[in-house]
Amino acid sequence: MNKKEIKNLYNLKINLLKKYNYSYFDKNNSLVTDKKYDELKKEVIDLENNYSFLNSKYSPSKSVGFKPSKNFKKSLHKVPMLSLSNAFSEEDLINFEKKIKNYLSIKNDFEIFYSVEPKIDGISASLNFKDGKFYKGLSRGDGKEGEDITENLKTLSDIPKEILLKDFPEEIDIRGEVFIQNSDFKGLSEKFANPRNAASGSLRQKNSEETKKIPLKFIAYTFGYEKGLRVNNQSDFLKKLNKWGFKTNPLNKLITSIKSLIENYNEIEKKRADLDFDIDGIVYKVNDFAMQRRLGNVANAPRWAIAHKFSSNKAVSKILDIEIQIGRTGALTPVAKIKPINIGGVIVSNATLHNEDEINRKDIRVGDTAVIERAGDVIPHILSVDKQKRLKNSKKFIFPKNCPSCGSETIKEFNSVTKKVDAVRRCSSEGYDCDKISIEKLKHFVSKEAFNIDGFGKKIVENFWKLKLIKYPQDIFNLDFSKIETLDGWGKLSVQNLKYSINQKKTISLERFIYSLGIRYIGLENAKLLCKHFISFSKFKNLSKKTDYEDMLNIDGIGETQVNSLKNFFSNETNKQVLNELEKVLLIRDAIENSDDGILKNMTFLVTGKLNGISRAEVKSLIEENSGKTISSVSKKLNFLIIGEKPTKKKVDYAKELKIKVIGQVEFLKMLNKTS
Repeated sequence: MNKKEIKNLYNLKINLLKKYNYSYFDKNNSLVTDKKYDELKKEVIDLENNYSFLNSKYSPSKSVGFKPSKNFKKSLHKVPMLSLSNAFSEEDLINFEKKIKNYLSIKNDFEIFYSVEPKIDGISASLNFKDGKFYKGLSRGDGKEGEDITENLKTLSDIPKEILLKDFPEEIDIRGEVFIQNSDFKGLSEKFANPRNAASGSLRQKNSEETKKIPLKFIAYTFGYEKGLRVNNQSDFLKKLNKWGFKTNPLNKLITSIKSLIENYNEIEKKRADLDFDIDGIVYKVNDFAMQRRLGNVANAPRWAIAHKFSSNKAVSKILDIEIQIGRTGALTPVAKIKPINIGGVIVSNATLHNEDEINRKDIRVGDTAVIERAGDVIPHILSVDKQKRLKNSKKFIFPKNCPSCGSETIKEFNSVTKKVDAVRRCSSEGYDCDKISIEKLKHFVSKEAFNIDGFGKKIVENFWKLKLIKYPQDIFNLDFSKIETLDGWGKLSVQNLKYSINQKKTISLERFIYSLGIRYIGLENAKLLCKHFISFSKFKNLSKKTDYEDMLNIDGIGETQVNSLKNFFSNETNKQVLNELEKVLLIRDAIENSDDGILKNMTFLVTGKLNGISRAEVKSLIEENSGKTISSVSKKLNFLIIGEKPTKKKVDYAKELKIKVIGQVEFLKMLNKTS
């Protein structure tokens, strides 16, 4: 297809999406199944990824959640309705619990109790009660603002309209899921694609009398804003909900240990087909409310809860070939090219094989018949191969000992944390010596979270690389536009647009710049931490002294792994030359400090020694939440040195010498009006 045909196809799909969205959100009528709708969204996003000139404000890649319908008034949630992080394996759950214990600074043998309940695939709603009366009901909306669907929610018999019990809070937002049982959906299947669509469409009708005719159910499971709630944990809260007249999930349980969570997960998954309502996973919540409050939230998800998703559809296909892809950090990833198959509404032609050990363990070979799984948004992978169907002349796959791109030796690094050799084999070349690594670094450099140059996508990077127009990041800002104008598919207007886009991005924040370099182990969050630490590009660029690296170890969130990665980066002369050249063509903005008005405003803190029952990460969060700042070393800029058990004597002595106030954990918490 030529450029015009591609644009026409893209616009056709965008218009279809607009039509389906209008019908679903404003007319309460689903014109297509969820499967078909998801397929269409993916087709649009795939087109955008493959052709950088495609762009629309109606694209699903630019929408977050769903906008409140025009049929209803909008209303803000007093407390945002957060989404949940997902887990797909036992390892994910182990990491989830490990992070909780690390954050709260509690011992590994401490038993955490979880309130466990199946995740119903319905529509979230928040019911606002005051003085025992239900006065307003909101849909989730985008999490911050929802639709006022009070009159429709009032038609649900599962929702009490007035609660006169003395222990009911003065004010509370009861949250739960509106759904339709599978047995009730049979009579609605001609009108709606599935039970979830039926619930959604029914709640978004202007006429509540019509909603009343639909057998909607409501199960309560949590709360948002509250005033006067006297409950200490989730399991007791669920009992209160039942007492107050709400229905809760009959499969709720209180469980401790990851092993028991997995056993319950397997048990529920076996029962899944027999349930009268759709579930797509199990939600685990830390049962204790005090622990929940301490853990708080990360971005749009709580630290104290996670959704353990059920495995998705599986399919069988033939492995046509095994290719080795090389990432920007040198990782060699084997990918199986399979005969295209439809898994859960998505056409799959590639499946990851993860690493060399995975191929050997499962004895995966070209020509094998394999079981492919696609779980959630995870890349499709091969579960197993049918050895009985294997061809007699089949040969074992030999993983390359030399990089397929540059010929350098491939290595498996020793992980000092796990004390094991990594499963991933990597190209040993540094900097931009390997072509494949260089191309991936350049793709990362122009990506959305880095420089985000409009019209400069992955395909453009690959084409310009082949034409030897770019090799290093600085080449992007020194392109020969007259030469580009002579290339197929380019003209004066498109070249002018590209030139304009590049010039627009010559000013960038320090944190995005650090992230754009693609340094191993330095993602966007770590780049933000480094930005706060260095403040200016000149200080970052001149990172070389031993003391500079040691100082970084005091940054909460930066460990030896990240510091060693930065050492490797700055030990490479090509990398340093790239920084020097970029400095000539870019304006890299210094970090901007917050100017909030918390009780710790203009105060700086440093922690030394082990604290009792609270981690440094939690202390840092408390300081920043109250407009304070943590710094990495004792200096005249420091106001308070917080000491725990076995503090660093040198830091304490130097702080006293500078007449900096030395305080203990109890004194610090008193500053926040908290007890120890």
